[in-house]
Amino acid sequence: MGIEHRLTGGNATASVVRVGATVRKPWTAKTALVREFVEHVRARGVDAPAPLGRDDRGRQIIEFVPGAEPGVLDADGLRRVGGMIRDIHDAATSFPFRETDAWDVLLPAPDEPELICHGDLTPWNLIVGDRWVFIDWDGAGPSTRLWDLAYSASAFTVNDPAQDPDEAGTRLAAFVDGYDADARTRVLLPAMMATRTQAMLRMLERAHDGGEEPWGSMYVQGHGAHWRAVTEYVRRHEGVWRDALGAGR
Repeated sequence: MGIEHRLTGGNATASVVRVGATVRKPWTAKTALVREFVEHVRARGVDAPAPLGRDDRGRQIIEFVPGAEPGVLDADGLRRVGGMIRDIHDAATSFPFRETDAWDVLLPAPDEPELICHGDLTPWNLIVGDRWVFIDWDGAGPSTRLWDLAYSASAFTVNDPAQDPDEAGTRLAAFVDGYDADARTRVLLPAMMATRTQAMLRMLERAHDGGEEPWGSMYVQGHGAHWRAVTEYVRRHEGVWRDALGAGR
């Protein structure tokens, strides 16, 4: 089969390995659904790692995409990522939405779900190289465009509380322009970004209190402090985000 090399960098990668040009991950109760969803968006032009079957140990086999995390993207890069996320959402709208499917999302959207979303379209799940590809689709499930976009926008543009708010607003505008967001989305997005970052903090707090891993350990290893600071930063400068997106016009 080949030599296994453990992959690092994620929050739950203990069982994720690379074998040659493939990645092997545990097969879970929702893997078949996720694979169906990935194949659906791939068929509609989205570049995502190809599902390649199941190995003799029952694990997922997924295409390994070479590259690295993007670091801090410039305006052109942010517009490109915003466009990638729009393409994913548009491709997902035609995926069958079945109430009987056993999806399991980490943070459900506060509104009624409208489509299946990746759920974690963030810099730590973006591979940049010859191809720009979002990986780790295992958290996909019912959500809304706005909820999914709010997390991505926060993660790519306002995730550093030390960043000058006006500079962050300029970056946010580039990202949202790339998504080609309509006027309603621009109005609702700043408040939803604050709601979404706070939801991440609350999830980590509950996991810590309940001993749920890996989130409980992540909370005390700096993630709790980080998301608390980001939540305060995003809420404090909501007016900046609204102005940057032209939401008050």
